[in-house]
Amino acid sequence: MNASPHWIEPFPHGIYVRPADAWIDPSRPVPRALITHGHADHARGGHQAVWATPETLDIINLRYGRYDGENAVGYGESVDLNGVQVSFHPAGHVLGSAQIRLEYQGETVVVTGDFKRRPDPSCAPFELVPCDIFITEATFGLPVFRHPPTPDEIAKLIAMLEAHPQGCVLVGAYALGKAQRVIAELRDAGFNDPIYLHGALEKMCALYADHGIDLGELRPVAGTDKSELMGRIILAPPSALADRWSRRLPDPVTAMASGWMRVRARARQRGVELPLIISDHADWDELTQTIRDVGPREVWVTHGREEALLRWCQLHQIRARALALVGREDEDDA
Repeated sequence: MNASPHWIEPFPHGIYVRPADAWIDPSRPVPRALITHGHADHARGGHQAVWATPETLDIINLRYGRYDGENAVGYGESVDLNGVQVSFHPAGHVLGSAQIRLEYQGETVVVTGDFKRRPDPSCAPFELVPCDIFITEATFGLPVFRHPPTPDEIAKLIAMLEAHPQGCVLVGAYALGKAQRVIAELRDAGFNDPIYLHGALEKMCALYADHGIDLGELRPVAGTDKSELMGRIILAPPSALADRWSRRLPDPVTAMASGWMRVRARARQRGVELPLIISDHADWDELTQTIRDVGPREVWVTHGREEALLRWCQLHQIRARALALVGREDEDDA
């Protein structure tokens, strides 16, 4: 089996599993979809039947409403779709995120969706799944991207708050995954004060809590007196950082949690005073080490900085190709 499989095929709008007549993370409505996780560039409304983890289905229901045909598949469980054995394995990206393992006629393909290897108290840790073909992202697929230890970034956030007691620290964090991770990391660091939320984050934080993720005491900014917000950490979607909403806060220091904060120009463009390099995607070392650990004969790269990763694979005698799927890579979830 030295050639690419005939039974799984990439198209610009998704990856088609021919014998199962199903698409993985399609960018347009399809009759049968296998969904890796709940971010908008992977999960969309309009599909007729969907297979995903229970947590991802709950996230999709919250964001888009219910599908008529929902099929919950827990981690490690397997389903047979017309001879294709399909199982879901933790991707470590956000709550419910999964790698999708496909086995057909003795050949194994793993589609990671988005993933990371770093510990994250808000979701299940990444699981290594050996395969013949490894289909991976490359959001941070350049050697310059080496994420610092997350506890160090959380320590910077707490230190800024302590140095700014008459104001507050306003952290921009994507509504699904990043906001909950920042909160959970703060709790792990021993920060037990109430954390205040923009209204757009409240429902997703409640969903995480319903799934047993301990986020501690969370309070809404809405209806809270300005004086009560002094000396507090406040989380909001990145779009709210420069919005009129933020003007009612007491002397906010603007922070942003994203792997892109490694790029100083991006932090300056957003007016970020405290860049926090906290990413929910694998960095360069994690990407290359994961390929080594999985041991595939071939690598497909769905999106991101493909060229450097393709070159790395070539240097390590691994066949590789770029898929350039459309509609991927939401900057704020990085």
